[in-house]
Amino acid sequence: MDYYKKRTLNFANSYIAEGYTVAGPKENDGRYKGFFDFALEDDMFAQNTFERAERKMFEHAIEGAIGKANLEESDIEAIVAGDLLNQIVSASFAAKKHHAGFLGIYNACATFAESLIVGSAMLSNGLEHVLCAAGSHFATAERQYRFPLELGVLRSPVTQWTATGVGATVLSNKGDGKSVRITRGTLGRVVDFGVMDANNMGAAMAPSACDTLVTFFRDTETQPSDFDVIYTGDLGKLGSDILMDLTAQEGYDVSKQLHDCGASLYWDEQQTYQGGSGAACSALVFNAVLLGRLRRGEYKRILLAGTGALMSPTTYFQGDSIPAITHLVEVCA
Repeated sequence: MDYYKKRTLNFANSYIAEGYTVAGPKENDGRYKGFFDFALEDDMFAQNTFERAERKMFEHAIEGAIGKANLEESDIEAIVAGDLLNQIVSASFAAKKHHAGFLGIYNACATFAESLIVGSAMLSNGLEHVLCAAGSHFATAERQYRFPLELGVLRSPVTQWTATGVGATVLSNKGDGKSVRITRGTLGRVVDFGVMDANNMGAAMAPSACDTLVTFFRDTETQPSDFDVIYTGDLGKLGSDILMDLTAQEGYDVSKQLHDCGASLYWDEQQTYQGGSGAACSALVFNAVLLGRLRRGEYKRILLAGTGALMSPTTYFQGDSIPAITHLVEVCA
């Protein structure tokens, strides 16, 4: 890092009331089978298009999180959510069923971590309950960013599988000594190392992940060893290796703590190559797995670094490189 500026916020009253997950069938056949609140039997979710299925997933996750937190719809003052479709229509259409204020956000696969930062900041300014959500759908993302599924295009060994799922988290400004809380958040900055291969998202995003992690360590005067685990969003296996090399060059060894939500989602025999990608990766793993481990005392202090590639079909077709961003939250039990 040749340039450094403090970008970390402190949150005094951001508590996690509940988390809820809706997972696709492939995701529920993966490493976290049985961890999800609701698993689809098929990707269509009884809808006539994949896009409407994704919207229904958001609706179900939002309503599920509110109910699981023993709250009423009227208790939620704001919804902060986003997805990967153009104009974030899945989150927007789902939010129209609610009377809460809505902030639609987009930072690609870093959207969930971004929503937690925005939601925590809103609690610090007087709101009592904020719902944060993010998700993606393999079939909708594939035909928007790559090729129609019907073509059956061969996939590169460095590709990842866009996860199907939605994760929703209810944040509250009140908690007790046993509550899991978000204590700090680091805003990512856009980093572009000139990667052009749209199939190799891990290589495009790893420099951004390094930038944000190193910024957090400098801002807070901490070390990787201060945390039980550090989970990135969807760098995949190759991207995680690149991140370890980059952080080592900056003087930080994350090899013992580093895990990746996307890389951990699937079994090798599911042939996702580098693992999962998409906004659903961190939203699913955090709400279905990490939150439970924090509550059980298996983890005391973790980092979640959401990674996102800020490309679009337009920029890709015009031959642009792939900029990336990583937002980070510190979560403590």
